[in-house]
Amino acid sequence: MTMTAEIIRVELPVAFTPTWNRINGVSVDGASLTIGPEDFFFDYRSPSWMICDWQRVHDELLPAKEGTDTALEQMALDYVRERGRSTTDAAEVLRAAHEVYAYLFRPEHLTDPELDYVTPRTLVQLRELATLMALNKVELNGDITNVSPVWMLGHAAQVVYDLTEAESQALDECYHSTWFNESRRRESVLAHAALGGRLVHGCQGSPNMSGGCVVPFGADIDAFRRNLAAMRTPWIEQTLDNR
Repeated sequence: MTMTAEIIRVELPVAFTPTWNRINGVSVDGASLTIGPEDFFFDYRSPSWMICDWQRVHDELLPAKEGTDTALEQMALDYVRERGRSTTDAAEVLRAAHEVYAYLFRPEHLTDPELDYVTPRTLVQLRELATLMALNKVELNGDITNVSPVWMLGHAAQVVYDLTEAESQALDECYHSTWFNESRRRESVLAHAALGGRLVHGCQGSPNMSGGCVVPFGADIDAFRRNLAAMRTPWIEQTLDNR
């Protein structure tokens, strides 16, 4: 069920790929992004999100060092508890997400020999997909309350970027596994505090292009995976219907 909700409008720092217009409910005009929730979301029952100010996360949390007494995840959790606030402004979430993913998927990584298969186009795709994924939502009990075609990252990429199945699988593999070596995983844990949680991949343990979501610390991950498994196939079919 998708509840009646106001149109989401946001101006981002850079232009989005125009072929996002292929996705139902999405309208792109340069850096202007408009989303009609009733058409975009498969389910939209909880239009509120926890966020922290990105600039403060960047300046205060990203330099933090893990110690023998405190893990990175604990630092991020404590930061969200102290600095987090709830918002019902989806545009604010998208702006924060764009900053997070412009940082995580930044061009300097293209010089890393481990990532010699990654191109500037790959970075754009990862940034745009992840930015829109920030509107998806998982509750503490593992219930998935907001879900859109972008959850199914690889399949949405086929629609938007004209990727072949093999290319979309490679992009998905980069997103959920290869990209996040230990140093980049560290960045991910801390940077995602700006979006109020941690990144959990729906396809962990099975490369089935189930995307993922930023979930709150303490969420019931087993219940989350059961809920995702039950709805994964129809969500994929609805995503590919945009072609």
